[in-house]
This record gives sequence, C-alpha cells and structure tokens, in this order.
Amino acid sequence: MTNDSMHAAFARPTRRKLMTGIFIAGCSSIVSVAAWGQGKENKTAAAPSTEANKSRTSLHQEIDYKAAPRRIYEALLSSKDFSAFSGAAAEIDPKVGGAFSMFGGLVLGRNVELVPNQRIVQAWRLAQEFPEGIYSLVKIELKPKDSGTKLVLDHTGFPEGHFDHLDTGWYSHYWEPLRKFLA
Repeated sequence: MTNDSMHAAFARPTRRKLMTGIFIAGCSSIVSVAAWGQGKENKTAAAPSTEANKSRTSLHQEIDYKAAPRRIYEALLSSKDFSAFSGAAAEIDPKVGGAFSMFGGLVLGRNVELVPNQRIVQAWRLAQEFPEGIYSLVKIELKPKDSGTKLVLDHTGFPEGHFDHLDTGWYSHYWEPLRKFLA
C-alpha cells in the first residue's frame, strides 16, 4: 500500500472508525485519542496530563507473557496476526527496511533492526498526530523468563504532549489484546 493510498483510505472514515474514536478529522491540532489511551493497567488516561508528562518524550514498559519470545515476535511482525489481535487492518513487511501500516494507517513506519525472537526496532509515528516527517524510535526486547517472556518496550523521541496517550495506548492497543490473542 502506498502512502497516498494509505492516506486516502484513512481520510474516508467508516462508521466503526468514528464510533471507536480512531478517525482523526482533518488537520486539526485537537486530536481524538480516546481509543488510543484507554489502558486498563495504566491509570494515567483517567487524569489530565501533568505538566511533567507533557514534556516527556520517552516511555518504558515491561510486560510479562506466558508465551515464548518466538511467538510474540511472530505476532508483532505478521500482518495476519497483528490484524487478528488488534482488530484493525495491518500491513507489515517483516524484514529490515520493511514498511508497516497498522490500525488502518493510524500508525506508520519502518523496521530498523530485527533480531529474530529477541528484538524489534522501528521508526514509528502516529500518522495524523506527529508532524509530517517526524518519527519516534520503538525498541521491543523479548527476554526469556521462566517458561514465558518479559517484553521490554522503550519508546523514545516522540513529540512533547503525547506521553499520556502513548503510555496508555501501548497497553490498550498492543499488550492487552496481544495477551488475549496468545492465551
């Protein structure tokens, strides 16, 4: 899918996109992130952003899974599995330099480094929220722990003002749905 076709597809809101808050209208600087920031494990979505969080441009999360690192790695880099666990369209080229479009074009980027079953590093952006051409760096480490995996996320370099909804969004759109998918 080309950038033009991804943007064209995203520009036409479906009833589902409008109902879930995923569609972000036009070029407005006021962005609906209701669907992105609804994490159950992370309670910051319920409270307004603090001044300290408004200036934060990185976050760190650690999540334990009962699945093997190989299974998590595969799910995060498979268009089919990602679409299945997230409930939204995903196109992922699972090789270094490969482009991805997730959540129907809401998240775009490229795979920068891939170490099978151990590490995924991506240039990552919220297409309608980050300024044009601005990418953050997402690093996901998969560490064997007991009979499962400790997933370690470091998301750095995102624009100021995005910490709270990204912090909760990782839980609500990635980690919790992935947990249910792997069960």
